[in-house]
Amino acid sequence: MNRPIRTDTLPWYRQPWPWLLMLGPALVIAAGIYTAYLAIVSDDGLVVDDYYKQGLEVRKRMVRDQRAVTLGIEVKLVIGENRDRLRIFLRGHPDSALPKTLVLLLTHPTKTGLDQRVVLLAEGSGVYHGQLKPFTGRRHLALEDDEQEWRLLGDWEPNEQPELHLLARTGNAPATGGVSIDRER
Repeated sequence: MNRPIRTDTLPWYRQPWPWLLMLGPALVIAAGIYTAYLAIVSDDGLVVDDYYKQGLEVRKRMVRDQRAVTLGIEVKLVIGENRDRLRIFLRGHPDSALPKTLVLLLTHPTKTGLDQRVVLLAEGSGVYHGQLKPFTGRRHLALEDDEQEWRLLGDWEPNEQPELHLLARTGNAPATGGVSIDRER
């Protein structure tokens, strides 16, 4: 009835089963560390720190949108062949003075690092020009005068539309019918 004790067995750390059983928890720990690393180093592009302040600015932005409607602002944007030059044709009521410069904010829908701020200089007769970094893909745009009295919103994908027409409209919907994310300076 007594079995002899085997003396030729290996120690536990030389057996495959303990290591196989520890592999699962070790993989989970490694995946958790990697996930924590990604959470720390990645940019939360859509999260803003000053959401309360931005909420207070909504009224001011709506007034600027309404001012563009009152002035009858109409714009045609044309991008150059190399996609590094932009020309804008601005029209408004005949009695309204045209600004000396315009500011165009091109914002990427999710990555703030791809946003651009382009200052457009007047050539005369409502024509403006400026330099921009070539880009691909869809962008939200906000065009405003240098005094920030009015602005126009829209969505633009220059690969599909080398020219874009914007009209001032009532309400806070962009003139091109898309959804707009507004990032104020």
